[in-house]
Amino acid sequence: MNKKVGMIVGGIVLLLIVGFMAVKGKGETATDRAQEVTTLSVKHELGETVVPKEPKKVVVFELGVLDALQELELQEVVVAVPKDSLTSYLEGFNQESIVNVGSVKEPDLEKIYGVQPDLIVIGGRQAGLYDKLSEIAPTISLAIDNTQYINSFKYNMTLLGEIFGVNEAVQVRLEGVEEAINQVKDAVKSVEAQALITLVNDGSVNAYGNNSRFSLLNDLGFTNVDTTLEEATHGQTVSFEYILEQNPEFLFVLDRGAIMGDATPAKEIIENELVKKTKAYQNGRIVYLNPEPWYLSGGGFTSTELMLEDVAQAIGLK
Repeated sequence: MNKKVGMIVGGIVLLLIVGFMAVKGKGETATDRAQEVTTLSVKHELGETVVPKEPKKVVVFELGVLDALQELELQEVVVAVPKDSLTSYLEGFNQESIVNVGSVKEPDLEKIYGVQPDLIVIGGRQAGLYDKLSEIAPTISLAIDNTQYINSFKYNMTLLGEIFGVNEAVQVRLEGVEEAINQVKDAVKSVEAQALITLVNDGSVNAYGNNSRFSLLNDLGFTNVDTTLEEATHGQTVSFEYILEQNPEFLFVLDRGAIMGDATPAKEIIENELVKKTKAYQNGRIVYLNPEPWYLSGGGFTSTELMLEDVAQAIGLK
């Protein structure tokens, strides 16, 4: 009998050990799954970064992303921004509780380290500091792809929905923007949409080719009157004689001086005797773009809508 009892007890102990190990294994699997849920692997133009989901302390340099976080009512997660570069409609981030980390071109690394962020979001202007910023916290670049503004904008906004757990809110906002885009596209089809896109700064004029910082205009259906222009970030310096020679139906003008403090408005520089001979001037189609969204904060919900409004007015939708 004693031998049988011993065998029974031994069997029970073995079952308990097996059961314990099974429970322990399940517990570890659940933990692993929880860790997978709380992080997200993000591919971006500078690499691939594992970021925390729903981060609580975020440093944002890309103003289009800051724009989106404001629209999604996620201002509370922003702990530091480049206050020296904020647009007028992002002034809500210019408060004492948010640390000033310089400008979009000159970030203050010491102050960024001081806020101990969970995530840093940068754009093209901070690309050279990516490695240094990545040493402080997970860093991703959400710069707009100039070769495809609309697709890049949608991708970035959807990604923000994933990171911050606001997918539904993002999709609702995207649907509204998509509707506006389609309306403008349809209207552009009905006009002679040859255009020249220019930037005026300190008296000089630069013209931009396709796939430039103004590629939204190409996405909406405008064709560049000069297909030989370089696809350069800062455009190509041109003369007023050149503008008359190209004679565009639409002349889009961005006044960089209005942002940088140039005393002479672009309108006074552009509308001279030569340019007044162009079809664009004679048909009332010289379009002065809002410099803040087009030059500083493109890629957000508000900025994209403001840009679409500029184009809608140019083609008579508003």
